[in-house]
Amino acid sequence: MAHVFVYGTLKRGQPNHRVMLDGAHGLAAFRGRGRTAEPYPLVIAGEHNIPRLLQLPGRGHCVAGEIYKVDDKMLRFLDDFEGCPAMYQRTAVQVRVLEWEGGAGPGDSVQCFVYSTATYAPEWVHLPYHDSYDSEGSHGLRYNPRENR
Repeated sequence: MAHVFVYGTLKRGQPNHRVMLDGAHGLAAFRGRGRTAEPYPLVIAGEHNIPRLLQLPGRGHCVAGEIYKVDDKMLRFLDDFEGCPAMYQRTAVQVRVLEWEGGAGPGDSVQCFVYSTATYAPEWVHLPYHDSYDSEGSHGLRYNPRENR
């Protein structure tokens, strides 16, 4: 089992969260909420307005998201779903725990896998940096779901 930190469309209430609930993909158990311990640029980019965490630690904001405990089957599914390693790369980050399901948590922080990208258009570095993502947020950049592409 591994911890995965999701910050975009896989969070509860977001367009792709359903894949986290589908047992056919493996097990994903919500554990809590957190923020990356280090700042990263979270941008909304590309023709489909996809949230992307740029692999530029130290820039941007400490990004808010959700922590899930996943089995190997779900981790393999998420690798495929996130286009890893071509579109996103799965890397380990430290996440500060803000809230833990069921009370006592793992402590102040937990190491999680996150899907970020080191390969992106140079202009993305100049886009607005967000500290959290909501597909219906005030940014006005509506996510274009996969089924509409």
